[in-house]
Amino acid sequence: MGDIKRQRRKYSRPSKPWEKERILKEASLIKEYGFKNKKELWRMESLLKDFKERAKEFVRGTEEDIKGSQELIKKLHSLGLIEADAKIDDVLGLNIKQLLDRRLQTIVYKKSLALSMKQARQLITHGAILVGDKAVTSPSYLVKREEEQLVVINPNSKFANPDHPEMVKIKNKLSLKKESESKEAEKEEKTAEKTEKKDKESEEQSVKESKDDTQKEQKAKKEEKVEK
Repeated sequence: MGDIKRQRRKYSRPSKPWEKERILKEASLIKEYGFKNKKELWRMESLLKDFKERAKEFVRGTEEDIKGSQELIKKLHSLGLIEADAKIDDVLGLNIKQLLDRRLQTIVYKKSLALSMKQARQLITHGAILVGDKAVTSPSYLVKREEEQLVVINPNSKFANPDHPEMVKIKNKLSLKKESESKEAEKEEKTAEKTEKKDKESEEQSVKESKDDTQKEQKAKKEEKVEK
């Protein structure tokens, strides 16, 4: 038997481990995106750094570079990170939140399949989430554009039961969300109607004042002629 192959670390530690600004930023992202630890975040940061470094290699514009940049743009577009007509500058302008928004954990939460990022993570790690017909158990899995609509609750999971306590909570939350959105839309519609009415009244008043000014001017000219 040969030696066991040692796995290469897929992230790099910060060069300044005690930098206050970086520590606060990391803590905020870990809380917002429900990471288990800093290593998960570092993996995502390393991946983003790799995309940008590859993009920098294609700035020279040779035939080989153009082909390489097209392949990179195609890949990042499939991941939902950039548009199909994006340029290398768009790749260099990517930020960490754009990448984190494509993680399966984030997609599950944003699709209202879970009440929180923490619960989204639990559903994924327990095999309760399908991407297409495949159960994906990695919260950091990057969801492709065409896969986003295929992210669903595993029908073989206990969470697929609509009477499950957690599913009932999610259903109630969705109901409240829709009700809130409906009220907000109604409020915006009424505000728009009031603004439109006010603008119309203001316009009519302006026309009336302009007409009155014209009449006064004509009257003044007539009086002037009479005096002469």
